Formats: sequence, structure tokens, C-alpha cells
Amino acid sequence: MAKKDSVSKVHLSSFDDLFQTDESREDLKRERLMDIPISQIREFPEHPYKVKDDESMVELVESIKTRGLIQPVLVRPLDDGTYEMVSGHRRKRAFELAGIEKIPARVKELTRDEAILSMVDSNLQRDEILPSEKAFAYKMRLEAMNRQGMRTDRTSTPTESKFRTNEQLAEEVGESREQIRRYIRLTNLIPELLDLVDEKLIAMRPAVEISYFTPEAQMWLYDAIGAADATPSHAQTLRMRKYAEQGTLTKEKIDTIMDEEKPNQKEKSPFRDNRISKAIPSSIPKDKQCEYVIKAIEYYTRALQRSKDRGAR
Repeated sequence: MAKKDSVSKVHLSSFDDLFQTDESREDLKRERLMDIPISQIREFPEHPYKVKDDESMVELVESIKTRGLIQPVLVRPLDDGTYEMVSGHRRKRAFELAGIEKIPARVKELTRDEAILSMVDSNLQRDEILPSEKAFAYKMRLEAMNRQGMRTDRTSTPTESKFRTNEQLAEEVGESREQIRRYIRLTNLIPELLDLVDEKLIAMRPAVEISYFTPEAQMWLYDAIGAADATPSHAQTLRMRKYAEQGTLTKEKIDTIMDEEKPNQKEKSPFRDNRISKAIPSSIPKDKQCEYVIKAIEYYTRALQRSKDRGAR
């Protein structure tokens, strides 16, 4: 009985495994072109680039409808038979909006880190890249490079390996090591403040100082920006960071600093809630904003009353 059990546990290779050559195995790893159902393509985890349904997307959809897809997307196969998008998130979204179920794709065997490097590099060729996109893209790429370096260079210390990858990334993307460091610091900002950086309302240097604040302190600052209708200068953020490092930064100190007059600062909005200020047309002077809001409320109240009167008839 024991002999029978031992025989049953012997692994027998399949016919294909026995007669498969090294060349045929390499063929399976080579890039191939396929039409893949969009439903089988997963999004790239923590994809740093934003896909917007804007005017540019509308133009891309129309182009695909009339001329088809010129550049296939790049995907990598997953163990469960589905695929992961590497490059082509905007094109995939355009196909979805166009109602096309399959998309031409280049299928390539890639490790996780190889996919990250390919994804970041392909998107860095775009004409316009937001600071937040660069921030997370540089961080992902540098981490992938460091992991690859640790696997291939066992003789180097982690510090030396990290230094070399920093230098290599700087050379490849055409940025200084210090500028890359600044961008990566932006990943520590809360989304509300990072949006202000993307909108060019907060400059890079003050944004980097703010990135050292706790998330709670960053939210205090965001509220203060709305109340003051002004963003902090670099000098102001340096003072705030000093308080933060001392553990003495409070909401009151942030409000006090943000209430200071700055050169060329526009007149403050009379409303502390930033949502109200944003809803008022920029053509309305600050000293007329209260009157504008009051008239808008009066008009809205009258409209509600008229609607109510019509419903009672």
C-alpha cells in the first residue's frame, strides 16, 4: 500500500513540458499584439496620472471613432488570466466612452517593478504633467529602481545604492536630485493642499515646507487659506515649520500668521467659508461681495416662494 502511495505522488511532466524548447519558452515571453476585452483589463494599482473626461478626452474619443487606435495600449498578463494596464489609461477610458468593448493591446511579460518603470517613463513624455503626477510617479519609479538595485548589486550598502538611483533618475528625467526630492515631498500633502499646488496657487518651496506638517495641521492651514483668501509665502511656511518641529504649531498660530498682510496680496474676502468665495464671480470686487450674496439669497428666496405659490393653485 505504501508503495502505491509513493508512486502516486510522482510528478509526471506533460507532453508539452517535456518537448518544449528554450526558444519556445522565450516566444511566450515576447511581446504580442491582441484585441482584449476591456472588462478583462485591471487598472494599474496606485496609478499616479489623472484621467479626466475633459475636452481633450472628447477629442480622443472622436478620433478613435473615426480613425481607430493608432498606438495600442500596453498590458501585462496576470496569473488569473486577466491583464493589468501599464500604459494607455486615457486610451482605455476613451474606448469605454466610445462604447467599444475590445481594445488593441501589446501584451508583454513584465515584473511589477518593470511595469512601474515602463508606466512612469511612457507618461513622462506627455506635454503637460501636474506636480502631483510627477510627485507620485517619481516616488514609484525611485522605489522600483531601489528594489532592483538591491537585488542586482549585493556588494553596495543601501545608502550607496539609493544615492546612485537618485542620480540615475535625475539624469533620466532631466531634473536635479534636489528638485526630485522636492517633488517626492509633495506626496506627504493632504489632497486639498496638493490640489492647490496643481492649480498653481501654492508654489513649490512653500509646499515642501508644508509637507512636514501633520495632516491635522495641514487641514488647519487649508481652512486658514480659505478664510484669508490667500496662500502662505515661503517665509510664512518656514515659520510654521519651525513651530511644527518644536511641537508648538497650533490652529491659532496658523490663523495669526495667515492674517498678516503680504506685499501684493489682494484684498481679503469677507467670507471665512472658502465655498462662498469660490461661488462668487471674480469680476465682483471684494467690497461688493456681501451685497452680491445678499441679493442672490433674496432672488433665490423669491423664486422658491413663486414655485410654492404655483404649486398651491
